[in-house]
Amino acid sequence: MFKGIYEFISEAQLKKYAKLAVGAGVNLQKNQLLIIHSDIQNATFARLIQTIAYDAGASNVFIDWTDEQSTKEFYLNAADSVIDHFPDWQAARFKEWDDAGAAYIHIISENLEVFKEVSTERINRFQKASRTKLRDYYAKIRSHKVRWCLLAVPSVEWATKVFPNLSIEEALQSLWELILKGSRADGENPVKDWEIHNKAFESRKKILNESQFESLHFTNRYGTDLSVGLPKNHLYIGGGVIDKNGTPFFPNIPTEEIFTAPHKHKVNGKLVGTKPLIYGGSVIDEFYLIFNNGRITDYYAARGQEVLQNLIETDEGSHYLGEIALVSNKSPLAQADTLFFNTLFDENTSCHIGIGNASPSNVQNGIEQSKEELKVSGLNTSLLLVNVTFGTEDMKVVGIKEGETEVLLLKDGDFQF
Repeated sequence: MFKGIYEFISEAQLKKYAKLAVGAGVNLQKNQLLIIHSDIQNATFARLIQTIAYDAGASNVFIDWTDEQSTKEFYLNAADSVIDHFPDWQAARFKEWDDAGAAYIHIISENLEVFKEVSTERINRFQKASRTKLRDYYAKIRSHKVRWCLLAVPSVEWATKVFPNLSIEEALQSLWELILKGSRADGENPVKDWEIHNKAFESRKKILNESQFESLHFTNRYGTDLSVGLPKNHLYIGGGVIDKNGTPFFPNIPTEEIFTAPHKHKVNGKLVGTKPLIYGGSVIDEFYLIFNNGRITDYYAARGQEVLQNLIETDEGSHYLGEIALVSNKSPLAQADTLFFNTLFDENTSCHIGIGNASPSNVQNGIEQSKEELKVSGLNTSLLLVNVTFGTEDMKVVGIKEGETEVLLLKDGDFQF
């Protein structure tokens, strides 16, 4: 008889995974407040992280529970006035947590069917209302003023979506193995493994940041032909990052990306999505985007056209890009050759863009710059940032320097430096 998702992972391995989130993910400090965002279905793992965080010296660990079934009922039945309103007390919680110096761990899973009866328009309206009220919080997240970590555990719905031809038990076992391997959490000492993983990031970021390419040119046989202009004094970040107090942390587990911010008005050409985009519980698939002077001027999706439209039309900034990421197809996650139906995992298998808000961390001294200064630098602002995967096994990326000198950065989807 099926007993639950945790019978397919040893207690010792689960504890290592939780320690990775606390020790390397948010790098929790003594007497620091930790906020854990978790759906009730992931209660076992959330409580384990809570225990480990207290053992690590947390002053308090608060679990901010959600319930996707209750959320579905909210989207289906709440009054329109409620859908368009995010309560002040909800926003006040985040401000109080931020003021207290909190770190945040987000435990995610995937259930693509849970919101299938819900109007995507209602979901988009509430997300816009919440992001408007939490604008300051998300700004701190994007500029790394607070430490946070996103990581995943399987669900029955997710596992059987990824492995439809396996039994529930086999699917869960397989997904656990891929999550842990892709997250580099399957070894004897995952925290140490992540320190080693980060050294490769540091070497490549150094080369890219010293090169200061004017633009990147992406091409493949699927139809992508995209030129991405870059701001002056741009910075690539990825792997480990540093918060405002100089404390290192890893925002995403897994992570394989090295990314910077495009110049808002210097993106031109066509991008063809290569993996489904999951947005607000809905699927966007077989799609393309056309850019003209940075703005998305045309788009099409064989599945999820309305969802894609709602995403792009969230605000003015969601018509532009905030991120361009280089990802090798030789990482453990990419080599799994699996469609995860989850943006955190799929975006870390190949190159991707981010529609929406840019991080001030992607330009020199950006954290200290005003909004106007960042705008002059060419950074985009938006209520959202949604990553779109477009890398392929034949992806070619060329860096173009001043004077049109070209440097091959990726060939057949893999780094050449």
